[in-house]
Amino acid sequence: MYSEERKNLSDFYVIGINYRKTDATVRGQFAINNDQYSRILDIAPSFGIDELFILSTCNRTEVYGFAQDPGQLGRLLCTETLGDFDQFDALCYIKKGAAAAEHLFSVSAGLDSQVLGDYEILGQMKVAAKFAKSKGFIKAFTERLINSCLQASKAIKTHTRLSDGTVSVSFAAIQFIREQVTNVRSKRMLLLGLGKIGSNTCKNIVDYLGTHNVVLVNRTYEKAIALAESYGLQHAPIADLEEEIRKADIIITATSATTPFVTPGLLQDSDNKILIDLSIPYNIDPRVAELDQVRLLNVDDLSKMKDETLKMRIAEVPKAKAIIAEQLKEFSDWCQMRQHVPVLIALKQQLARIENCPIMNRVPVISDTSYIAADRIQKVINTTALKLKSKNTRGCYVIEAINEFIAL
Repeated sequence: MYSEERKNLSDFYVIGINYRKTDATVRGQFAINNDQYSRILDIAPSFGIDELFILSTCNRTEVYGFAQDPGQLGRLLCTETLGDFDQFDALCYIKKGAAAAEHLFSVSAGLDSQVLGDYEILGQMKVAAKFAKSKGFIKAFTERLINSCLQASKAIKTHTRLSDGTVSVSFAAIQFIREQVTNVRSKRMLLLGLGKIGSNTCKNIVDYLGTHNVVLVNRTYEKAIALAESYGLQHAPIADLEEEIRKADIIITATSATTPFVTPGLLQDSDNKILIDLSIPYNIDPRVAELDQVRLLNVDDLSKMKDETLKMRIAEVPKAKAIIAEQLKEFSDWCQMRQHVPVLIALKQQLARIENCPIMNRVPVISDTSYIAADRIQKVINTTALKLKSKNTRGCYVIEAINEFIAL
């Protein structure tokens, strides 16, 4: 396990899988929910890891953290996943140091999303980091990195059109319904799961489809009631789920369930239905697609939808990358300065000892000598820090700093 002062950018890793190399079925085997995330963090110290966070979405599962070997992070993740480490290791990508940091910048800005510019990922990253912080696994390095990513994403949102329009996987579901379903207001819709994606989908249904013929079901029934009342929709307890599935014409799932709960048996004798699965792992058994009366789409199907908004976003990529490069440079400078902190602390202590040396305590010129001494020390420390930043020759600068302090 790395002590805080020994951690530096070269020991930081990201190991993960995403939509580029794996389909939704495979990604589902390595997705984690909050309970699994909590258990992973509980056992992380036994793997020699004390600073990490995990980003698990419909597009990816990634572990960011410090380790002697990235395999430590992967093995830790796979203690709670359906898939094993050997399978994960064969599919995963590994990035180290500056490349790992740059990857997180790209992910948080939506540059690495399955739908370019999908801004939902930023909220998911915040939630993942907040959870890890509550368990004590976000420390100085990762907190600074995450804050730098948030600043970059905010600048990209403000100064580019990368996230303009309404293109995201959840909105692609709304586009599909709007294009494929006639007289949508007459259709009974069922929305299962009201987390971040489910809540956004609910809002988009009301805003863009103009229908209130929607039933909300959520594991926490109070949340379904509150959201339904705020939009003028219907709600049902999870105990009535099977009945609601049979009555619905359009079903959208967005829960964190680890196994499918919409099965062919529930739909065997039903009328025509459209089913849209926004969940990883799947909430809807893929065998449902074999039923003649059912049309099933998942996140990979929806991400293939293209439109003019997406073309506009592609044109904004160079601007976004330029903003990331600027923020990444600032973060790298901070990492470099962080390596000099032990030297600067030791120097500050040495200067304080020199100040208290009898030979230095000649005739005081003012009464508040302690304040003036502290100010002199800080000025020398600041000057030395700037020199260390421009060129790392520690011994020379330490001697030079002591000479400068004595001269002051």
